[in-house]
Amino acid sequence: MRLGILTTHPIQYQVPWFRLLAQQPGIDLEVLYCMLPDAAQQGSGFGVAFEWDVPLLDGYRYRVLENRAAAPDVTTFDGCDTPEIFRILRKESWDAFIVNGWVAKSCLQLLAACRLNAVPCLVRGESNAIRPRAAWKRGVHRVLLSQYAAFLAIGSQNRAFYSANGVPSDRIFDAPYCVENARFAFEGRRARTDPPFRFLFSGKLIPKKRPMDVMRALAWLRAQAPDLGVELVVAGDGELRGECESFAASERLPVRFSGFLNQTLIGQAYRDADCLLLPSDHGETWGLVVNEAMASGMPAIVSDQVGCHPDLIVAGETGWTFSCGDVEGLGRCMRQMAEDPKRAHAMGQTAARRVCEGFSYERVTGGTLTALRWLGARQ
Repeated sequence: MRLGILTTHPIQYQVPWFRLLAQQPGIDLEVLYCMLPDAAQQGSGFGVAFEWDVPLLDGYRYRVLENRAAAPDVTTFDGCDTPEIFRILRKESWDAFIVNGWVAKSCLQLLAACRLNAVPCLVRGESNAIRPRAAWKRGVHRVLLSQYAAFLAIGSQNRAFYSANGVPSDRIFDAPYCVENARFAFEGRRARTDPPFRFLFSGKLIPKKRPMDVMRALAWLRAQAPDLGVELVVAGDGELRGECESFAASERLPVRFSGFLNQTLIGQAYRDADCLLLPSDHGETWGLVVNEAMASGMPAIVSDQVGCHPDLIVAGETGWTFSCGDVEGLGRCMRQMAEDPKRAHAMGQTAARRVCEGFSYERVTGGTLTALRWLGARQ
């Protein structure tokens, strides 16, 4: 089977899936990228220019399309415009294509090209049922989703989104969002019983991730339990860093800002911390930092608007969930963790087992192959 995948650019969370798919007997895989971002483009939203320090272009075949966008950008709809996809599907023989959502113009160009050339198009998008949507937008989604041949669901809320928009259950296949669990696993983790208890915020310091909620929750916790030894590490950068730093300084909070940490460094930040915090709003369609933290043996406290929470957070076993924007609720969860570090450590071990057993590239690849076999049986 000649299988194509279209995505905007190389992403560290997708490449291991591509490599594993390329190794499968009977699969002739080629990945089509809309662009290869330079350091400045890659750093959009991170607050710093950078290139990923792990290899992303080996282990599978790929080509880079001509991006005709006036302002090439992987974060905007118009930033990826690759009309040559119509010629590629017309001139070459393909058995199926997978596209990563519909967030870029190129994604819809591929869908149209597949429909014109009778090539089944599977989609692996991020949208979930948590986010509220206007009636007109729900109508647009129903029409759009009716054009895909099958769906690779990244989690339960993504599956619920497809179902709510009229997709039959037999067209939805599990392909859970995951990370390289083995790379983040830390066999030597021990329960840290000596204070301070270390919380970690890892991500862009941007509005949707609500980093100021963490700052205010820490201030609340310090006021409620001044003798409870806690500290916060902020691994990330972005437009809200200045506000966070100013608040931490004015409240004399025990916060260390490490700045952006690339892939070879972020693992150590996970190993040195006791609990991850992710207070994001519904713009956080999944939250792969939760997978990373759990793979390293850490529990997580996340808001109820984070897409992964129904799948990864089992209350009191792998972490806690609080209502998005409820600063005191977040503070109470933090206090519960910090007051019992041995329990937090045990929760982290349970979390590690959960992601390693249920959220892996082997499962993603298995779900993909099942979907492709299902399509083959229908043709």
